[in-house]
Order: sequence, then structure tokens, then C-alpha cells
Amino acid sequence: MYFYKEKKIFHNSNIIVFYNDGLLLKDILKTLDSGGMGVLFFVDNKNKLIGMVTDGDIRRAILDNRMDLKSIINRAPITMNEEDGKELIFLKLKEVQRMHMPIVNNSGILIDIATLDDFKFKFKSNWVVIMAGGLGTRLGDLTKNTPKPMLNVANQPMMKHILDMFISHGFIKFMFSVNYKSEVIKEYFKDGSDLGIQIKYLNENKRLGTGGSLSLIDFELSDPFFVVNGDVLSSIDYENLLNFHNDNKSNATMCIRKDSYQIPYGVIQSDEASNITAIVEKPINNFFINTGTYVLNPNILKYIPKDTLFDLPSLFQILKTENKNIKSYESGSYWIDMGKPEDYIAINEKMNGVHE
Repeated sequence: MYFYKEKKIFHNSNIIVFYNDGLLLKDILKTLDSGGMGVLFFVDNKNKLIGMVTDGDIRRAILDNRMDLKSIINRAPITMNEEDGKELIFLKLKEVQRMHMPIVNNSGILIDIATLDDFKFKFKSNWVVIMAGGLGTRLGDLTKNTPKPMLNVANQPMMKHILDMFISHGFIKFMFSVNYKSEVIKEYFKDGSDLGIQIKYLNENKRLGTGGSLSLIDFELSDPFFVVNGDVLSSIDYENLLNFHNDNKSNATMCIRKDSYQIPYGVIQSDEASNITAIVEKPINNFFINTGTYVLNPNILKYIPKDTLFDLPSLFQILKTENKNIKSYESGSYWIDMGKPEDYIAINEKMNGVHE
């Protein structure tokens, strides 16, 4: 009448059941007892998740004199996507206070069952500051009513993508530096508890730049912290970046990436006597750019001026003058700055391609 799922892709195969209309409540009770985990997940013959039932659901149904299995099965269970990182899954399990989480793909096919016992990792104590106060004027009408970091990319705000990337590496403490349309950001993210994270807000009463808003931090930091722009989408491995910063005993680390520009003309080189020494046709110049991602030690905050427009590249200039140890971390990861409408289109094309 029913069959346990035998496919080895499930490491909790004893709680996966093929659903059919002939299933009886007594069969489910026996299966729950034999499974020993207090929960069953139902799939159809194509492995698509139909629903779930817990021993608590059964107990409540019996007390309510409901013996029809169809009315007992929860057909809209909370699920996570197979592309979600383990930290996100863990946070969701804690948030909904469950021991088991069905993992599905974009077609609703059950891929696996995650349990709290699967997770053995430690969340980081480092704070992440996301700069989200810019006006986004170059994006025109797109930011008329919406701050740039809250523009949707693949059906969710860009800042949510940035958060998810950090959370997937174990970072759960965030500060948002906000100014323009800050109420939109605050209404969406609140204090972060719905996401299982902590969010504090740095409220800029005027534009302070990527560095000046750090002077608004009103509590003591004990660990290196990240500063990232809220309008940049990247696949940087933030954990590796932090390890690089610590291993090199850096005071401030700037994440950079290689870029290039091809000069569309032949470049002529000549000497002081006007003799042509070389002709290079359309040469390609390679250089490094600032990605807008930094790791800073708390002790450098004393170099940030109070209530003044100040950008982080200026901080690096000051630290260089002070002979402080500053480093660059080269990342070859995907990176795009959403500064112009064509950038916004490119980001959506990239993200929609990933989620297809």
C-alpha cells in the first residue's frame, strides 16, 4: 500500500513515503513508529513533494476525531531550495523550531531532508556593514520610490542577495547604513529576526559616504568587520577574505579584481627625438579595480572623521601615510556594480539565468 523511498539520494530515506489514496491512518501510525523520527514526507511517483505529517499532527487529529488522512497531511510545508546554503537552512530550522526541513528543487522535487543533527558549524561573530544610503540618481526613475539596494533582482531585493551570500558563509550580524528611502529598507528587513539574524541601523541624517557613516557605530567592536556596498552583486568567498585579512595581520584589506580596457586605436611610442620606437595596435591595458568590499580592524575607526563626508579609499590613503599594514585581496569571482540601467538589466539577466 505504501513504499519507503529507496533512492540513495535521500540520507533519511526511512521517512519518505509514496502517497496514494489508499493510505490509511493506521498505516501512517505504524510507519511513524518504525521511522523513529516523528515525521513523514509524502511524494508522488515523480518524487514531487506532496506534504508532510508529524506525530503531533496525528495526535491532534485523533483528539479532534479526524481520521481522514487527507485532512491531516500538511500540503503546504515550509521548504528550502537545494541552492540554499547550509547556514540558511539551519537558520530556517531554528526560526520555525523544527527538526526536519524538506529540500526541494525549483520544480518542487524532493531532493533531501535536512535535520538539525546535520549541522556542525559555528557562526561568525564578525559584523557586516552594508552601505545602503545612496541616492542611485544614475538609475533614473528606477530609484524614484525605491532605494537602489532594494531594487528587485530575480524577484527579491538586491540587499537580500547580499545578505544570503554572507549568511551562507556563517555571518549573521549586520549593520545597514541608511539614508535615502530608509523606511523601505527598515520595513522589509526590520530587526532581522524573521531571517534568524541581527540587524542594527546606522541612520545618516546627511550623506556621509562609504567611510563617514562608520563614525555612527555607537558600540565597541571586538573583531574585524566587513564593509560592502549595497549595490554590488558578487560571489566573493567572504570567509576566505576574512582568513586572508587575519593571516596577514592586516589593519585594512581591500578586495580588488582584475579588469581590462582595450584602446581602440594604434598606440605610438616615440623617443625624445620624435623617432617612432614602437607601434602597438589596439593594446589591452590590464588593471585592478576596487570592488567596494573591505575588511577593517576596529582600531582604524579612530581615523574616521565624525559627521563628515568621507570615503573608504581615503582611509587607505591615511593608513598608508601612517605606515599601517594594509593589504589587497584579489578576487576572480563574479562581480557587477549596479550603477546604470544597463547594469541593472545585466544583473537580472545573470540572476534569472542562475534560477532558471
